[in-house]
Amino acid sequence: MARIIMADDDEIVGELVSNALIGAGHAVGLLDNGADALTVIRARRPDLVILDCNMPEKSGLLVLREMRNLNDFCKTPVLILTGRRSERDVEIAMYTGADDYMTKPFDPEELVYRVEELLKKHSVTASK
Repeated sequence: MARIIMADDDEIVGELVSNALIGAGHAVGLLDNGADALTVIRARRPDLVILDCNMPEKSGLLVLREMRNLNDFCKTPVLILTGRRSERDVEIAMYTGADDYMTKPFDPEELVYRVEELLKKHSVTASK
């Protein structure tokens, strides 16, 4: 079971993500803005973070940038889940430090698969 923080201001998306990941045996904390997400990430030390790009107070990319600048969270896996679809948006997210990028609408089964792959990859590199 992994501890996952999800930040998205769309309640329906948050509910879909939470249900899929809880169904797969993970614990999920859901927040609706980037500022609160960063506060909770610092306090709870999640195993993985899922961020939307467009959120109130602080965008997902700003949260990601701040995480990558903190020693404790520079290697925490981050999945961007967003409505932004352009190649440029993907490039910016990956350059900022995202580990994976998915667009909405999304398949919950694919989301669970990608989350579990990121968790496996992170546990392998963390143990080296």
